[in-house]
Amino acid sequence: MTMKPFAHAHASSVEEAIAALDEGCRPLAGGTDLLGMMKAGLVSPRRLVNLKTIPGLDRVTLRDDGTHIGALTVLARLAGDPVLNGRPEVACLVEAIVQSASPQLRHMATVGGNLVQRPRCWYYRNRLIPCWRKGGQTCYAFRGENKYHVILGGGPCHATHPSDPAVALLALDARVVVAGPAGARSLPLGEIYRLPAREERNDTVLAWNELITEVIIPPPPGGSCGTYVKVAERAAWDFGLASVAAQVALVDGVVQGVRIALGGVAPIPWRATDAERALLGHRLTAQTLDEAALAATAGARPLAHNAYKVDLLQGVVRQALGKLAAG
Repeated sequence: MTMKPFAHAHASSVEEAIAALDEGCRPLAGGTDLLGMMKAGLVSPRRLVNLKTIPGLDRVTLRDDGTHIGALTVLARLAGDPVLNGRPEVACLVEAIVQSASPQLRHMATVGGNLVQRPRCWYYRNRLIPCWRKGGQTCYAFRGENKYHVILGGGPCHATHPSDPAVALLALDARVVVAGPAGARSLPLGEIYRLPAREERNDTVLAWNELITEVIIPPPPGGSCGTYVKVAERAAWDFGLASVAAQVALVDGVVQGVRIALGGVAPIPWRATDAERALLGHRLTAQTLDEAALAATAGARPLAHNAYKVDLLQGVVRQALGKLAAG
């Protein structure tokens, strides 16, 4: 399909970019998702507003209130940034980035764009299929081919959220700074995502003229360490069938703080609070790992072709926690 013509504008500041955005425009950063959707005819903006010309949004700095990551920081640079590398308390983010895409894509994709990329469901990505996510009345995956779809939080859409860094950042209790016409606001990363609902089809709470400008990771508690484990159909650079970011704070071997986030199994990055409760106040023994793994799939509702994800997710949780238990 031929891409439709569009105008192109360069923004020199966040304010200028916001002023240039309206319902017929899209912001452009790395373009790794947006341009593919335009080529497929899924979206046809009349104008793209280039954000890469805005200075200062591609920096990583360590401050008293945490690690600040500019939304235009490309994934490859972030994975190799000295502010993150060598710090076990943020290791899960680096591990998630390295597993998130091919080297070519990581050199183009930005942190902000990665967090708000659209689902990879084949029904959604086929422009000829009027699925629920595109304004239709039916999620064709529900009774169709759903091998890669959700087992948690599904309905009325059953597509999984595709971002690896979002899962790690949720485990790190990150916040995002969002700029809009009324100014900037800060909110927990998990609160920018919306579960599918009949009255709301948007993936996030962001308005069309709002932009993520920064991600902030607060200083982790003492004794913190984390890891990211992902299983994909192809071993390298594929979207995850199931993944987990586990972040624990240990004091004398006892879990005093824990956050576990799941990917590849829900429409949003999924906080596994039942699994966290199974670990808090306990040592990372084989028994507590098993209890946490079972708790991570509490409430799972697999579809016809993806019941394997229940066992797979439990195994991934055990593997991640086992890595942390081993030091």
